[in-house]
Amino acid sequence: MSLIGKSVLLLIGGGVAAYKSLELIRVIRKRGGSVRCILTKAGAEFVTPLSVSSLSGEKVFTDLFSLTDEAEMGHIELSRSADLVVVAPATADLLAKMAQGLANDLASTTLLATDKRVLVAPAMNVRMWQHAATQRNIETLKGDGVLFVGPDEGEMACGEFGPGRMAEPSVIADAIEAALSQRMSLLGSGSLIGRHVLVTSGPTHEAIDPVRYIANRSSGKQGHAIAAAAARAGARVTLVSGPVAIPDPQGVTTAHVETASEMLRAVEAALPADIAVFCAAVADWRVETQSGDKLKKTEGGPPALALTPNPDILATIAHRKGERPSLVVGFAAETSNVIDYARSKLDKKACDLIVANDVGGDSGVMGGDMNTVHIVSKDAVDSWPKLSKADVAERLVALFATKFAPKVRL
Repeated sequence: MSLIGKSVLLLIGGGVAAYKSLELIRVIRKRGGSVRCILTKAGAEFVTPLSVSSLSGEKVFTDLFSLTDEAEMGHIELSRSADLVVVAPATADLLAKMAQGLANDLASTTLLATDKRVLVAPAMNVRMWQHAATQRNIETLKGDGVLFVGPDEGEMACGEFGPGRMAEPSVIADAIEAALSQRMSLLGSGSLIGRHVLVTSGPTHEAIDPVRYIANRSSGKQGHAIAAAAARAGARVTLVSGPVAIPDPQGVTTAHVETASEMLRAVEAALPADIAVFCAAVADWRVETQSGDKLKKTEGGPPALALTPNPDILATIAHRKGERPSLVVGFAAETSNVIDYARSKLDKKACDLIVANDVGGDSGVMGGDMNTVHIVSKDAVDSWPKLSKADVAERLVALFATKFAPKVRL
């Protein structure tokens, strides 16, 4: 991996994790990038300006009201001279200042004055991370196009365990490369910065009794990949996921559900959204009456299960008045007549696009890592070659981005 020719402005907040910022500087420079640093007053309680300067090879900036620095550089110049602004560690205090647009020190003033993308690596006590105020600030920042990496889950310096540990320096460096690469690719095609993307993923489980359920073979890999790609494109992403065995994507707000009814409620709670992508394989039916006890084998044969339709989530949202997303995308997993069924579904569901694929025979789509899709719209069918699900996701997000001008500058 390489950052050759790239310049990063690193803001070091106050927290025990500040020591990791020293290693981050080393990793960035090892990959060919240059680093200028702003050290907050609180950050200087954990690492020294001398250590930061020694590793970066640059002067360290600390004071908003330094007349020399203002004459030579100025906080405006400093905020716009880098390719990317990185905040690591991003404390609860810094996130709050960013969300509210405060500018009472060099770090917060620089963040308010920058016209470059901002990547933050949060680090704080688990209770602070989970606090409603912090979560509100995070949602605000994601809506503004700020990118997030981490936090990780683990043991804290305070002895507590949970989410709040700053991501490792190598992971942050990977995110820096991804952010810079994404920025270059989006300059020509628009982006999803400032947009809210809602994605459903995985199967639903419809209980028959306490130990049995109706489901399908969906792994959630395609839906999760779309959510991750949308987040990398700068969108604020809400992922509503049925039961899957894969991790939640980074930088995405995930709601975990079991049934189709729960998924519909979670989707409606996430509105309004600019784009809604219904990738989940929702069970069409559920049993009319769920048994409270495990059903037993009897000599009379298997029990008769009366089925009733589940809510049609795609059609419900596509027909919704007032809060209908501007772009509603459905998926059609078929085993025959793929294009014909997709066209019929497009009309019946009143959505804007259908992503259709053939899941029959030995296609390996269900649970696999590859996919062959057809993008069906009212006027055309675009058949893509066989791609990894990650590549399908990137191409879909690029397609979505062409329909929306960015809400904030790159």
